[in-house]
Amino acid sequence: MTGRRADLGGGDEPSRHVDDHGGLLSELDSHDLSLAVEPARATDAEGREVFAFDPDADPRNTFPQSVASGGPTPESVILWTRIDPAAFAPDEPLGVRVAVDEGFEETVYEGVVEDAEAIRAHDHTVNVDLDGHLDPGTEYYYRFVHDGVASRVGRCRTLPAPGTPPGSVRFAVLACQDYQNGYYGAYHHVAEEDVDFLVHVGDFIYESAAGEFTGLGSYDYPGRGMELPNGRDRVQDLEDYRYIYRQYRSDEFLQEALESHTLIAGWDDHELVNDVYWDYRTDAPAGDHPRGDDPEFMTHLIADAMHAWWEYMPARVQYDPRGESLQERFHIWRSFEFGDLLTLAMTDERLFRDPPREAIPTPDNVGPQYEPIGRTMLGADQREWLVDTITGSKTTWTVWADEVLTVPLRLGSGPLSLYPVQGGWDGYTRERQKITEAVATAGVENFVTLTGDMHCYVAAYQQDSYPGRVSGGEGVAQGERIGVEFMTPAVTSLNVAEALHLTRGWRRRLTEPLLSWLVPAMNPHIEFFDSHHWGYSVVEFTPQDCTYVGYAVDSAEAEREALVAYRVPEDEHELEEITDEYRS
Repeated sequence: MTGRRADLGGGDEPSRHVDDHGGLLSELDSHDLSLAVEPARATDAEGREVFAFDPDADPRNTFPQSVASGGPTPESVILWTRIDPAAFAPDEPLGVRVAVDEGFEETVYEGVVEDAEAIRAHDHTVNVDLDGHLDPGTEYYYRFVHDGVASRVGRCRTLPAPGTPPGSVRFAVLACQDYQNGYYGAYHHVAEEDVDFLVHVGDFIYESAAGEFTGLGSYDYPGRGMELPNGRDRVQDLEDYRYIYRQYRSDEFLQEALESHTLIAGWDDHELVNDVYWDYRTDAPAGDHPRGDDPEFMTHLIADAMHAWWEYMPARVQYDPRGESLQERFHIWRSFEFGDLLTLAMTDERLFRDPPREAIPTPDNVGPQYEPIGRTMLGADQREWLVDTITGSKTTWTVWADEVLTVPLRLGSGPLSLYPVQGGWDGYTRERQKITEAVATAGVENFVTLTGDMHCYVAAYQQDSYPGRVSGGEGVAQGERIGVEFMTPAVTSLNVAEALHLTRGWRRRLTEPLLSWLVPAMNPHIEFFDSHHWGYSVVEFTPQDCTYVGYAVDSAEAEREALVAYRVPEDEHELEEITDEYRS
């Protein structure tokens, strides 16, 4: 793995190259900025104990974004923090301590970071990889200490050992958290959830200071404004992305959840640019940005977005900023195994996707037979990897964390219908068919997709074909079920009901049951649909079943209710509604 993840064994890693403003360089003669963690010393240069701290000192003054953990393996996690530049003492080490108990009576690791130049170069963020120093399937506590001030205590967890039978694995699944469109009350509940890991399927940040959809139905949320360093509404460079991450990570409820659970993070478009795609004509990214059709600008901008994501998200990904192309620099698609119970595949559905289709998405032009051969969302290499991962899984459950809606969504009837979610797989039906046919042919049991992006709750069946022309003809029969799909709602981002001013009063009372009935009626493979709430979901896997619980959390009130719950028995493609069990 390349980059700035600390080498606890003291070895060298490939260097990071930055210019005077922290931007990426292609030159190879820059000095080494790799970050090393050394075994802890008893005292610093002034004779003070490295891990001694004032218990009354406010950690927020030194660690304003608190702490987080991510990138779990059976023997490691990556620990993250950021030091406030005003509190950073370059001559003082940053200490990191890990223990099996919250009181730090039984310490398992102590280390120090002394490379002040590397810390400064990356917006004062620090990622420490504990590779090889932890035990499988174990919960740990950790904290950082700098210049006599301790961070808040974080809690992290390693993956189970390969082949071992964990009794269960529980995820809190999250997506789409526009900072300017609400408050993060959902994260307060997530912090208190008895889950093993957080799975974020994308849109952790939004790359605009103007709000996601200015002029639509969004309400005003005092205290959630942002002003980008460039003075405009849209990101222009690395400093803008860093500013946005600092703002998002300053939220107390988000900090609370990241302190409590280890994060497994993917991305979608807003970590980069809205509706970003790869323009294969120019061999560069493009998207919804004032300069979205400028290949040189967009290449530099997406490189900056990648770099900021890597600095602020503790994730075990392959990153080489010296790669010749952006697609070679960042390898975010990866898999995780949770003993013999679960395989989780994370994909990248932005850096390789073809441009959106220009035609109105009607039954007459949506379907594999209407798409050019080779049209792709994943790219050939990633698609082959995904199919091999799913079909080759030996665990009880196989899960695809898919950023966007996988199953078809049809509005209307017959020739008067539309497939409006072209950012999802309805815009890439030929490639979707290749994947579903491979899953069906291999006879994969217990296949689950976890999705986000659409700001809704969805429970649906994955099938090898669907009625309508998305499967090759209007007369195609309802296909065989090959798995289930659960969509997690937006934490705060503008949903359909809010955009149409339908989330309050009599409009909500009328339209909420209407839409919840209408969408499944038009799409027989969809069992549940809701676009009136925000929140998160909890998905649990055991040897016997999978359960999905969608929790609604009002952005302003922060009250929680169980909106919907389903159970899927092992070896059965059957959605059993069990909502009442979670409302009692």
